Amino acid sequence: MGNNFTINMEENFKKNQDFITEINNIKIERQLQMRNQMRERQVALEIARQRELFYWMSAFYFTSVIGSVYRLKKKLSLLAPLVPLTFLYAYQADLAYGNKLHRILIEAEHIMQFEEDLLSLPLGVPTASSIDLKRMQNDEQKKLRPHLPPL
Repeated sequence: MGNNFTINMEENFKKNQDFITEINNIKIERQLQMRNQMRERQVALEIARQRELFYWMSAFYFTSVIGSVYRLKKKLSLLAPLVPLTFLYAYQADLAYGNKLHRILIEAEHIMQFEEDLLSLPLGVPTASSIDLKRMQNDEQKKLRPHLPPL
């Protein structure tokens, strides 16, 4: 009779272990997906910021080219330093008081919707099994080549 009770208890224990393992795997996969989505959003925001800065730099570049061409014909040396400072000042004013942040967010949403290939990881989103496999490989490497203390 005690033997039957022990077998049932071992089966229940094994079922509980399997259930806990499954719950932990689901939890890890959800955390990985959440982190990947947060990373995608950050990457999209960074790409949008860089694109917005590119627009300003392009305007600065073309204005400088036009100013250089004009300068060849007339002396405008006193106003030349004001050109880059004006663009920097306008950029910061747009960031502080304009709708620049709104435009960046719209561009980031556009990137996330229509340019998903810019956001994907090279080998895809890691899974719990791939993380465990890499961890076991690292453990084997540590066993094969133990870290030697410095002399």
